[in-house]
Amino acid sequence: MQPFILARVGLPRVGLTQAGPTQPGPIRRGRTQTGLTPPGLTRRATLLLPFLLAACGGHEERTDFPPLRYNYLPPIRLNVASIDIQQRFYPSGMPPDITSLDPVHPVEALRSMAEDRLQALGSSGQAVFGITNASLTQQDDVITCALAVELEIYPTPGIRSGFAQAIVSRQHTGSVDDLRAALYDITKATMDAMNVEFEYQVRRNLAPWLVSATPGPVQQQPLQTAPTESPPEEQLPGAPPPVEQPLGGPPLQPPSDTGPMQPQPLGLPTGLPPQGAPSTQ
Repeated sequence: MQPFILARVGLPRVGLTQAGPTQPGPIRRGRTQTGLTPPGLTRRATLLLPFLLAACGGHEERTDFPPLRYNYLPPIRLNVASIDIQQRFYPSGMPPDITSLDPVHPVEALRSMAEDRLQALGSSGQAVFGITNASLTQQDDVITCALAVELEIYPTPGIRSGFAQAIVSRQHTGSVDDLRAALYDITKATMDAMNVEFEYQVRRNLAPWLVSATPGPVQQQPLQTAPTESPPEEQLPGAPPPVEQPLGGPPLQPPSDTGPMQPQPLGLPTGLPPQGAPSTQ
C-alpha cells in the first residue's frame, strides 16, 4: 500500500489589522498563505516524491525457471537389462520444510539425472536407482538443500551384488528478496555437485558392472586375392618344348631322369652277311 501524504491546506485570507485596541488604524492587506508544501520539503522535492515512491516499490519476482536436465553429461552405461527408479523420500510439507515452494522440486531433478545419464546395455539383471533424500529446509536465514541417492545392482531378483551411494548438501545464508529464485538456484547448485559425486561413487564401487564405451580392437583378417597366373618360364636353348596339359585328361608325368642317352647301334637288314665275311658265291 502506498503511503498517503497529508498536507495542510490553508485558504487565502485578507486580514484587517488595527493600530490599537480602541483607535482605528490604517487598514493593510494581509499576506496570503497557501500551506501546500509539507514542512521540511522544498517544492522540487515535492515534485520528485511520486517518482521516488515508485522506485522504492515492490521487488519484481523472477519467473524463468527452466527444467534441470543432464543429457549433455557423459552417460553411465551399466551391464544390466533394465533400470528401475524408485522414490523413497517424500517431503513432510511442515516447517522447516519449504520444498513445495521450489519451482523445480529436488525429487524431479534427481529423477531427470537418472533418466538422462543411466543406460542399460546388458542382456540380464536390473539396476535400482533409489532417491533417499531430496529436501529443502529453512531455519532463520539459513536455507539447506540435502540430496541422497543409491544405486543397487541385482543380477537375479532378490540378490544384490553391487551398491553405491552419493550424499551432497548446500546452504544459503542471508536475507532473501525472492524466495522461489533462491530455492531454484540452490537446487541447481546442489544438483551439479550431485552429478559429480554420483559418477565418482558409481565408478569407484560398481566398476565390474560398467560397460566401456570404447570398442575392442578389430582383429586383422588376411586379404583374399584372386590367384594370378605365373609368367611363362624362359625356355633354355636346346631344351624340349613344354608339354601342354590336355583338357579333361589325367596330368602328364614328366619323363624320368635316366641319365645321359647312350648311342644305340644301327640295325642291319636281315639276310645280309656281316661286313668282311667271305661271300658264298
